[in-house]
Amino acid sequence: MPRCGRRRLIAGAMAVATAFMVHAPARAEQFINVLTGGTAGVYYPLGVALAKIYGETVPDARTSVQATKASVENLNLLQAGKGEIAFTLGDSLALGFKGDEEAGFKAPLQRLRGIAAIYPNYIQIVATKDSGIHTLADLRGKRVSVGAPKSGTELNARAILGAAGLGYDDLGKVEYLPFAESVELMKNRQLDATLQSAGLGVASIRDLAASVPIEVVAIPGDLVARVGTPYVAATIPAGTYGGQAADVPTAAVVNFLVTHDKVSDELAYAMTKGLWEHVDQLKAAHAAAKDMKLEKAAKGMPVPLHPGAERYYKEKGVL
Repeated sequence: MPRCGRRRLIAGAMAVATAFMVHAPARAEQFINVLTGGTAGVYYPLGVALAKIYGETVPDARTSVQATKASVENLNLLQAGKGEIAFTLGDSLALGFKGDEEAGFKAPLQRLRGIAAIYPNYIQIVATKDSGIHTLADLRGKRVSVGAPKSGTELNARAILGAAGLGYDDLGKVEYLPFAESVELMKNRQLDATLQSAGLGVASIRDLAASVPIEVVAIPGDLVARVGTPYVAATIPAGTYGGQAADVPTAAVVNFLVTHDKVSDELAYAMTKGLWEHVDQLKAAHAAAKDMKLEKAAKGMPVPLHPGAERYYKEKGVL
């Protein structure tokens, strides 16, 4: 072939290659916003660990962690498409899917889809030792923080206090505060007690116990039975917090990770797989995650499983 012909052939091939490079679609970034809770709770450190896992295991993932007022806000944000995965309490999830306005849901959140059942939240009622509070009945007339307004914790407070025959009107003062703020007021003798729904060993209560003598208030098993599903009887083991010398009976509610129906099957599968194949990183981030077990991941889900999560569990023989 003449030299000029070879040059034209090479130039043409380069032009085709260049055109392909220009017009080939670039792989889009995959945004994963993890909706958590207050920074002094358990959801937040677990969310940070989860975002790190996804950043390392999901191709082209760009992750972020959002601190929120937890369950109720998280579910409303998911319904609006303002997040890809969120932590929530089981009772909040059931009420949100149904659309319970009193619980903070103006309409049924029908876009919610399940990823996994994770670990139980323990309803932990803690008073300062000098408050004179030893039982639920002793809360009458006292200053109590019940969690952020219409949060999962506050829904738990309504349920537990109601089963004990107490309403907010029976308390001396009600504060609607996140965990850390509640503890600060207790340290300053401006509050007598706080109800916190979280995994065992939550940082806020550990901080309180390190500052002032505390009393962990029992929630008897018969009262838990009166509240009913999804509450179950549980125990806060002795030594969970400084100065707690004995086991304390309480109630627990399972936590879930959820997403929404606009998240692709591929991403939901990748998030579910990343969660369980790197669960040790979550357990290292907070002791509450030690109760996470793959065989329980699809049990008791109050909303439909996302098809991507369902695919993973079928592969693992969980379903």
